[in-house]
Amino acid sequence: MKRPGALLLLMLLTMLVHPALASARVERFAVIIGNNRGSADDLPLRYAEADASRVHDVLLQLGDFAPLNTVLLRGQSVAQVRRALLSVNERIRERSALPDTQVVLFVYYSGHADARALHLQGGELELSELRQHARGSSANFRLVVLDACRSGALTRVKGGDRAPPFALPTLAQDGLPGDGFAFLTASSAHEDAQESDELQGAFFTHAFVSGLLGAADADGDGAVVLDEVYRYAYEATLRATSRTFAGTQHPTFHYDLRGRGQLVLTRPRAHAAERASVDFPAGLGFLVMRGSADGAVAVELAASDRRRRLSLEPGRYFVRVRASDVLYEGPLDAASGSAQAIDPSDMSRIDYARLVRKGARPSRFAHGPEGGMSVRSPLPNADTACFGAFVGYALELSSFGVRARFSSCASELVTEGLRARVLAHDLELGFHHAWDLSLFALEASIGPGLSLFDQRFETRGSAPPQTATAPFVGLGLGAQADLSHGFYSSLNVSGQTHFLRMLDRDHPDGRLTVAFAVRTTLAFGKHF
Repeated sequence: MKRPGALLLLMLLTMLVHPALASARVERFAVIIGNNRGSADDLPLRYAEADASRVHDVLLQLGDFAPLNTVLLRGQSVAQVRRALLSVNERIRERSALPDTQVVLFVYYSGHADARALHLQGGELELSELRQHARGSSANFRLVVLDACRSGALTRVKGGDRAPPFALPTLAQDGLPGDGFAFLTASSAHEDAQESDELQGAFFTHAFVSGLLGAADADGDGAVVLDEVYRYAYEATLRATSRTFAGTQHPTFHYDLRGRGQLVLTRPRAHAAERASVDFPAGLGFLVMRGSADGAVAVELAASDRRRRLSLEPGRYFVRVRASDVLYEGPLDAASGSAQAIDPSDMSRIDYARLVRKGARPSRFAHGPEGGMSVRSPLPNADTACFGAFVGYALELSSFGVRARFSSCASELVTEGLRARVLAHDLELGFHHAWDLSLFALEASIGPGLSLFDQRFETRGSAPPQTATAPFVGLGLGAQADLSHGFYSSLNVSGQTHFLRMLDRDHPDGRLTVAFAVRTTLAFGKHF
């Protein structure tokens, strides 16, 4: 049995022989590249350079990347990118020669690419050259992240191939691997990486940044490691692109790790004092925009995400809460060093039809029954207003709505020696367009209809019942207010043009009469 003193001496000698096992200083270097233009034949991208800025910012704020060691290249040429890679690698060679120092190199690219090369202004940077810059670096760990079309060809190096998300290791260390490299790509070798106008960025980078802000911290230890952010980005990208026209996009991963440590990319908890910590309730999806509802998306959480605490840069945000049948919206003031929780009940609630018009519901339409009361001004076949009721069914699409209604109303006609009761049965179809305001929606409608009139007379002589039909066209304006749980009420005023055939002594076969009426309806309905 070894004595305690001998054991202590053995441990000390081990640390001297293997300095990587001792507490080593970690220096992090990054080259962040974004290019919207690409080659002459490429259609310009909208968000590649903005995505590069987002990655750059989160690395500086949460990843302990010093500004002096971080290069951001937006819209630069092949020659400028090549010089930046060579320059950073030269600095890494100097720093890695220092004792007790480990170095990380992180290269990110967002833009056009194919299976052979990155498309930059003024030419192409072949993937083999990029791989050589990364693997030939003196850094202890090299990470390359590509958000580009068909960039997954890079992962086939040494037999690497696209794989499903892997299980997270159980190692508790957060130091660096002794040596290694990793490639993350937004798509496989035969897929296109996709951008989203709603997210104002690429699906993969959006998920990657959201993960770095804390959404990927699966074990809740306050640090986001490489394994965690890859798994999170894979699942989020797969889920989001499964609903797009271009189809599902599969991020890929290829790695060669020597050593047992995990690579920590960001530490949200360690920066809590200068950031805002925000908790989001489970079971709901969230979009957090910078500034206002029209701002760039800062972060996204899916309803299925387990980690619900994110680290946000101090400032003003706009939060959109997405459930399957309702949307909540409201501002968020994130103060430095604050900890707060989102409460949807404090926000504005937006129901069913508005979700469809906003494009924020999985279904592309909302529908449901409605009914209510109506009153129409007198027509030539009656002296009094026509009071009645109606039932109908409404369909709301993203740009317009369709409404079918059946209504009945009663009025009277009184002349010398004659009294008649007039029943009108209307079948109408209306098309409308809605504009959503803060508390209600305005709509304009137009559509055809057909009236069936049933007249029954009271007179001293003989006057058998009469029936007649008359087409009409309606043009209306209305307002609709959401109540709760999909219920709504609406008030509509429409002008109707009726084409009636009237009988009199001079025209026993009837004469065509054009008559105008105003109808007001009060409706209550339910959207599914």
